[in-house]
Amino acid sequence: MIALATVLLGLVVVIFGADILVRGSVDLARRVGMSPLVIGMTIVAIGTSLPELVVSVDASLKGSPGLAVGNIVGSNIANVLLIIGVAGLLYPMECPRIALYRDGFFMLGASILFVGVGMTGPYGFYYGIVALAILAVYLIACPWFDAKRGRENPLVAEAADTGGFKSVPMALLAIVGGLVGVVGGANLLVSGAITLARVAGVSEEVIGLTMIAFGTSVPELATTVAAALRRQTAVALGNVLGSNIFNILGVMGVVSLVAPTGLPPQIAGFDIWIMLAASVVLLPFLATGWRINRWEAAIFFVAYLAFLGAQAVGPTIVMDQVGTYWASLASAVLP
Repeated sequence: MIALATVLLGLVVVIFGADILVRGSVDLARRVGMSPLVIGMTIVAIGTSLPELVVSVDASLKGSPGLAVGNIVGSNIANVLLIIGVAGLLYPMECPRIALYRDGFFMLGASILFVGVGMTGPYGFYYGIVALAILAVYLIACPWFDAKRGRENPLVAEAADTGGFKSVPMALLAIVGGLVGVVGGANLLVSGAITLARVAGVSEEVIGLTMIAFGTSVPELATTVAAALRRQTAVALGNVLGSNIFNILGVMGVVSLVAPTGLPPQIAGFDIWIMLAASVVLLPFLATGWRINRWEAAIFFVAYLAFLGAQAVGPTIVMDQVGTYWASLASAVLP
């Protein structure tokens, strides 16, 4: 119970610390004359995935790759299956063509790169450099193309709505307090998760893929649900795609530079393929009618529940059962 309470406390502190840190940073940047474009592409872009970033880096430095990589893979699975499922059940999600042709396919390409590197070796220095360079090009190119076509970039719009402190000292206090909260909360979260895995007799990968991944995805879930309730479903979808891109390239890129990390066997054999499959399946769903209807969202939500069920039962047992089923089916059909 103490370990579980530590994990939950760490999650709360990380999430609130990241929110305060981003708000203070945006407010200070605005006061010193930075443009909304620069603020959106730097502070807001990093801030939306800050919980995943600090938790994964802390876990990797503590020698827990299952937590570090599991958090990233689990967050991306939750973003597609859970967040789109919940938001789409509340209100059908419109899909602008640019969300599919640019962000959707970019997310798929980043996912393929992530899987390819993980299956051939550890995520090391070269992956970190390449991933961060690709992310930088993406963050610079997207607003430029949006401006040429007269579209408002979601990160720029989010930057305009963030901040609100009354003075520079208050903004600085928020930055310092938020930074302390993020680092301290991440340390509590990772330490509690390691202890919880030992006490409960489950792997760190399962804790990272489920509890920590869900917790660090709560800001995206809240933002996406709020956007869906306001009927701003295109913004909601953009948040999900952008978060997945930043997790794979930004978060894993930084982790690779700080502490090279290999892909744990359980994640390599099961979970990373679920993440890739979710990214692949999402694209045709977006292209059919250019929206996610409620029945389609229900499929995504049920798929996430099935993923959680597989973690509870054990991916190895699930794969063995699936293999046995297909073998018996093949023997019944084939002569």
